[in-house]
Amino acid sequence: MPHFLIKNSEIKSNHIELCDENTLFHITKVRRVKIGEKIKFIDEAHNVYDCKITEINKKSLLAEILSKNISNRILKYDISLIEAILAPDSQNLLIANATQTGVKKIYPVVSDNVSYKASDDKIIKWQKIVSENFKQCERADMAKVEDIAPLIGTIKKFKKENVLIFSEKDVNISLNNSIKDIDKNSEIAIVIGPEGGFSEDEFEYFKKENYKLISLGNMIYKAPNAVVAGVSNIVSRLDDE
Repeated sequence: MPHFLIKNSEIKSNHIELCDENTLFHITKVRRVKIGEKIKFIDEAHNVYDCKITEINKKSLLAEILSKNISNRILKYDISLIEAILAPDSQNLLIANATQTGVKKIYPVVSDNVSYKASDDKIIKWQKIVSENFKQCERADMAKVEDIAPLIGTIKKFKKENVLIFSEKDVNISLNNSIKDIDKNSEIAIVIGPEGGFSEDEFEYFKKENYKLISLGNMIYKAPNAVVAGVSNIVSRLDDE
């Protein structure tokens, strides 16, 4: 069962009073949940509430709290994704995959070989995809899609040792060695290029500045799948340290 994000102010002593119009619409009109049915909510502190709906009206929904527990569906590390903007269908899939793998922030960027020019109003659509996947995979925290920005300027926001650039060529470090000097207490950035790959100028910049260029193996992944492989591999290696 998907869960729905609630504010702390909506939590009463033994019940939840949901007042958010968008969430109320989704529960009652889209999912058509009725009185007496069970439903899950999650608050800003990652508490999950198993509830039973007791009342529905035009402005609110009341649900009796049956049980409460802390969600463990959250990564131990703050992993962000810097991703060159893709064509619409691939971009939407990438956003969904990033959300499901636990990425904390998504930085859509413009690089030299980006062919699709997205406007800032796409951020709203991408954040909705995040919200949908947050509910479906019962993730404990909500990822955030940042504003569109240039690739190099975005990479510079992070500690250099915490930037991991996945590349099909010019690899200069193994995946295992890439995490040895990572600061686990700071934001870790995974960088995924566009369909056409990074340009020669971008590779020259990465090498000049000694950024970590990492391969995901002999297979070539499409960008949305590279997100899953990249995050999964990094998290498993960090946990093994």
